[in-house]
Amino acid sequence: MMTGLRAAMAASALCLLATALPAQATSGPGCYQVVNVESWDVLNVRSRASASASIVEMLRPGNHGIIAGDGPCTPSHRPLPSRWCRITHYDGDRVVSGWAKRRYLAPSDCP
Repeated sequence: MMTGLRAAMAASALCLLATALPAQATSGPGCYQVVNVESWDVLNVRSRASASASIVEMLRPGNHGIIAGDGPCTPSHRPLPSRWCRITHYDGDRVVSGWAKRRYLAPSDCP
């Protein structure tokens, strides 16, 4: 009986602790901004890490929502500008995921 009571009290304490912890913010490092693209041009976001893959989104430099990185850019043995980065673009209610060439992305803090 005492063991069951202790287990119940421990579970209750864990639940209270979990609800008392602050929510994780989405701000800080991990986002990108578009660079090395002329103001009249766009950065094509592709369905796969290939220049021949279909375009799923077009990002204008200085006029885009949040571009969040979804892991390391690949392949890791290539020079950084030659790598492809998996990204998710958040613009209002629109959310699009795809791949962009690293040479056109500069690290930025997430808002």
